[in-house]
Amino acid sequence: MLSCFRGGYPDRMNEHDERGDTMTGVDPDRLDDQQLMKELETIHRTRHDTLLYGSNDALRTHNERMAQLEGEYLRRNPDRRVAAGRTREGARERGSGESATPGTPGT
Repeated sequence: MLSCFRGGYPDRMNEHDERGDTMTGVDPDRLDDQQLMKELETIHRTRHDTLLYGSNDALRTHNERMAQLEGEYLRRNPDRRVAAGRTREGARERGSGESATPGTPGT
């Protein structure tokens, strides 16, 4: 029986592998870019509820899946735009009214 996302998030993912009683999902490297983004959006949307209300197993599985998906995104997008306000230096300057959204490529 699937243990992690079923209690609250039924049918959110299209394909799944079962290993023991943990749902791991499709290997991120098998997803096309659009599918990967959809999976990332879903896992980020469900994060708060999993943290607050999920079992320890559900949270552990969520952490692992999020790391897999985010790692694949970073592998595919090594030169992604980084907002200056999302860097350590930019965070120090944020009090001066600078936005944390991408506008200028980061360092």
